[in-house]
Amino acid sequence: MAQLPSCVMFSRRYGGHAGSKQIGRTMTATVAKVAQRQFDPAALETTVFGALLDTIKVHGAHRQALEDVERQPITYGRLALGALVLGHALAKQTRRSETVGLLLPNVTSLAVVVFGLNAYGRVPAMLNFSAGLKNLKSAVLTGAIRQVITSRRFIALSKLDDVLAGLADLDVAPGKKLQITYLEDVGKRLSALDKIRGMVRSKFARAVHRRHALGPHQPAVVLFTSGTEGTPKGVVLSNKNLVANARQIFAHADGFLTHDEIVLNPLPMFHSYGLTAATLMPLLSGMKVVLYPSPLHYKEIPKLIGATKATVLFATDTFLQGYARGAEADDLKSVRYVIAGAEKIKDQTRSLWAKYGTTILEGYGATECAPVLACSLPNRTKANSVGPLLPGIEARLEPVPGIDHGGRLLVRGPNVMAGYLLADKPGVLVPPQGGWHDTGDIVEIDAAGLMSIKGRAKRFAKIGGEMISLAAVEALVAGLWPENNSVVLSVPDERKGEQLMLVTDRKGAQRSDILGIAKTEGVPELWVPRQILVVDEIPIMASGKTDFMATHEMIRNQRIAL
Repeated sequence: MAQLPSCVMFSRRYGGHAGSKQIGRTMTATVAKVAQRQFDPAALETTVFGALLDTIKVHGAHRQALEDVERQPITYGRLALGALVLGHALAKQTRRSETVGLLLPNVTSLAVVVFGLNAYGRVPAMLNFSAGLKNLKSAVLTGAIRQVITSRRFIALSKLDDVLAGLADLDVAPGKKLQITYLEDVGKRLSALDKIRGMVRSKFARAVHRRHALGPHQPAVVLFTSGTEGTPKGVVLSNKNLVANARQIFAHADGFLTHDEIVLNPLPMFHSYGLTAATLMPLLSGMKVVLYPSPLHYKEIPKLIGATKATVLFATDTFLQGYARGAEADDLKSVRYVIAGAEKIKDQTRSLWAKYGTTILEGYGATECAPVLACSLPNRTKANSVGPLLPGIEARLEPVPGIDHGGRLLVRGPNVMAGYLLADKPGVLVPPQGGWHDTGDIVEIDAAGLMSIKGRAKRFAKIGGEMISLAAVEALVAGLWPENNSVVLSVPDERKGEQLMLVTDRKGAQRSDILGIAKTEGVPELWVPRQILVVDEIPIMASGKTDFMATHEMIRNQRIAL
């Protein structure tokens, strides 16, 4: 993939943590006072573009903000100017508060479009171009999207012509097809006068933005859940949600992340992790962000890290293993911290990165929470923990039958979504009841406020009257075969109702091997999968998460013998 048209760029070419207390079977995490770097709830009453202007006021317009694979950095001033010019052009063909689909890769121009739409009170809907035509159509209809912005060059390079043709033929209203807008065409329509007017507007950016902006509590972006366990839902995040989470993360990392970091982000912005944590957080904190269009390029990304001297990397366990193995000797030595999410970090992954002196900080979140809820810190961590909650977040644990320690996590805070958009209610916002979001995860919070994830509520199997965490079984298998990827699923069983199946890329995997390590670790035989399916590759999504639906489909397409 490559940079989008240069015409839209006008260039040549916290301290503190949440403690916890026990109330019956419910644990409530309360917010402690911030000791050093302040998380100020009063500073959240702004928009995403407004927060960008605040950053420019503090750090200056000439500070480098963005770079991508084309290696043409732009400053914070250029970012704001580009957003005002491009945002104005796109505003001419959209309505205020309209949801506009974006089908674009991680390049500088995507960030400009996101800030530009926000500047003029439009709401970008980040579309997952790897999701397939069926899911893309569902997203467009669920989000009540009438127009999608993309790039001819991107579509050609990504071989998405058939997908785009299918979208263009979609009826979004009686007698009305989905409108496709190409950035190349928008760029060609920009005259020299448009650019001059944009420069004038940039001198009065706050006044221009106030005239067009939506409020802090109004939508800023629509994302779509990964669909790993069912039909994707639209997640509406407000301006306050995004600004809050960006500032929660930076405050949480007091003493570890600074304004001078260079952040490498290969994670797609159609996922909240890539959008908020890896793009908006650093940009709204005065850092420089280097974007890369695909996390799967295991040799190219280490080279870019080496060339840009990136100090912080956002990634998942799967991707981190790939980068460490694909890197040459000095490629990764500049990386001080890796902030990892989406999947559990394996011990082997930590070992691969330890030789570079890199500290891996493991975090946890959900799209509905913009997304980060907790993250380990160098001085606040323990094995199998995702660290303390971020400042400003309340949490409660609801009892789950069969689970003796911990419970089902519900959270509330300024980063919790405005609401869902559901396929059967297109465009209708369904807010979280009482402001609480049910994460669907079973967690435990210890006396020091450190959280451990026991698994998704849906990823527990009840066998022989015992609740078994599929994630815990996966961890057992990972300890046996650390160089391989494996996933454990619950499948129907005529006698016991359900049983465990292991899907792995370990050639020659045998149940007897797992039984051996289970005995050594003191794990009951009941936890050992009854069936094993060996595959060439475990399906993963663009975010790095295991694609459970695809893995279940893989099982259905195979005849497995006990």
